[in-house]
Amino acid sequence: MNKKMIFRTVGEITLLEAFLMLIPMVVSIIYGESCFLSFLITIGIAVAIGLPLTLCFRKVNSAIYAKEGFITVSFAWILLSLIGALPFLLSGEIPNYLDAVFETVSGFTTTGATILSGEAIEGMSHGLLFWRSFTHWIGGMGVLVLIMAIIPSNSGHAIHIMRAEMPGPSVGKIVPKIRETAKILYLIYIGMTILEVVMLLFGGMNLFESLVHTFGTAGTGGFGVRADSIASYTPYLQWVIGVFMVLFGINFNIFFMIIIGKIGTAFKSHELLWYIGIILTSTAVICINIWGTYETFGETLRTSFFQVGSIITTTGYTTANYDTWPVLSRIILLGLMFVGACAGSTGGGLKVSRLILLYKIVKNDITRALHPRSVNTVKFEGRTVEKETVNYVTAYFILYIFLFAVMVLLLAIFDGWADIASLFSAVAACFNNIGPGLGAFGPASNYAALTWMSKIVLVFAMLLGRLEIYPFIVMLRPSTWSSVRES
Repeated sequence: MNKKMIFRTVGEITLLEAFLMLIPMVVSIIYGESCFLSFLITIGIAVAIGLPLTLCFRKVNSAIYAKEGFITVSFAWILLSLIGALPFLLSGEIPNYLDAVFETVSGFTTTGATILSGEAIEGMSHGLLFWRSFTHWIGGMGVLVLIMAIIPSNSGHAIHIMRAEMPGPSVGKIVPKIRETAKILYLIYIGMTILEVVMLLFGGMNLFESLVHTFGTAGTGGFGVRADSIASYTPYLQWVIGVFMVLFGINFNIFFMIIIGKIGTAFKSHELLWYIGIILTSTAVICINIWGTYETFGETLRTSFFQVGSIITTTGYTTANYDTWPVLSRIILLGLMFVGACAGSTGGGLKVSRLILLYKIVKNDITRALHPRSVNTVKFEGRTVEKETVNYVTAYFILYIFLFAVMVLLLAIFDGWADIASLFSAVAACFNNIGPGLGAFGPASNYAALTWMSKIVLVFAMLLGRLEIYPFIVMLRPSTWSSVRES
């Protein structure tokens, strides 16, 4: 295993975090806040860790294989979170380090689960509010993908890092060179970010809040600046944020195809059609189910669409306390927590493409049982899916269900005061990177009441969900640390 390359990459990531932390530090200075010192100290700590790792392992074999890719991603995300939590702790605005780590992991993994009350959020300094939401934007596309986009790499195997960090059952190159792929993805990401900021400014939102909410939307995270999330903003602003949540939940390859003129191919994507179909159907059913709850049809439609879009894209913004809606609507939203967005987007969950494949795998098995001599293959987007991918999707689903059950049981042991629906939705909300759940952990509540053991479980749930389980499983296997290199 190329341990030296792992250390060097982790060092580069730490230095990048130090550089990015300059932005919220400047925000703090602009608003005349003392928390700029917290950022300055944290930047010094990050540089002290990252610079030696980068310099000591500067001239090493740059080959990255699947094993190294998984381990690099796991270590990088853990270290990013541990360092990123320091400004909250040093400023005293989140005096408990575990709570600060919980909030930071929630930010980087684009979960949006919080231990802060509405009053604490509204009373937080601008610099820390900015950093809190900026972690969504950094983690949304993937910080190692950003490294590949801006730092030249001699490795021909960098695709293993992208596959380990980008969500979805398959990640490939949209152009021959992996660095150019990373650049294109980030250019699309930045372009859509700028467009949303402009549209929010046009609707009367100030620059600071426009940036913060765009970071939350782009990363499908959900951190904001108000106790009621998005509820007190105008209908125009709610529609803008709602539409952009749905857009950021689409596979970024679709946007690339549209840019290069392959519009017909883009809109024939089965995953895109299923994704849009699920959103429209869920919105319609919920709209009918909550009819009469709101004064006008327009408000009912907007609220239904916003919450469906927020949950399926795993953003977690709210315009209403959906925990008070009828049972049918809450069950639909709970189901959407598991569906998630498209592969290759910034959203979490199981992913629409993976669910389509699971459906086709089951359908093929039923056909084979009825007609043993028939030859059936799983096809997706017009192409035959390799058996390796079929096995991977099946294994991932089994592992997902097993880990989910284990985490629910652990929360029941550590926090037995909560009802089963609340504990179930808490794991669903964190494992699928959504944020608010139902019941005791619904949109009007937070996760502060949990014991430290439950918070640790949910921290790992957020990391496992964002990195899709395998990087951490590989990192924890004893055989991973053998000297044998696997391609």
